[in-house]
Amino acid sequence: MISFGQMTRVEIEKYIAETREKMRKAEMMGIENEYRVLERQALIAECYLVDLSQIEKGKIYKVISNEDLFFKVDYLKGVFAWGFFIGGDHHEEAIPVSMLQLNKRKK
Repeated sequence: MISFGQMTRVEIEKYIAETREKMRKAEMMGIENEYRVLERQALIAECYLVDLSQIEKGKIYKVISNEDLFFKVDYLKGVFAWGFFIGGDHHEEAIPVSMLQLNKRKK
């Protein structure tokens, strides 16, 4: 398999759709660990569809999977945002950029 960085947008979107279908089947069969692995694979693939220029260092973003969580970005490294969760223990962590709720740019 080629890396996501070498895939076209269409190839990544196809991979995500196929992975989500596998997730649905795993969930129906009650295979929790397979579901979680596939979920992470889709999440990482989605990172390659994010416009990294929209992410500002020092800004606080909502976390998509949990509306009660907020993450302050200190810097980006690859497709991961490094920083800390607001209200957490303030130790540095990395999360995939696809987990950050970004504002849609007006065209």
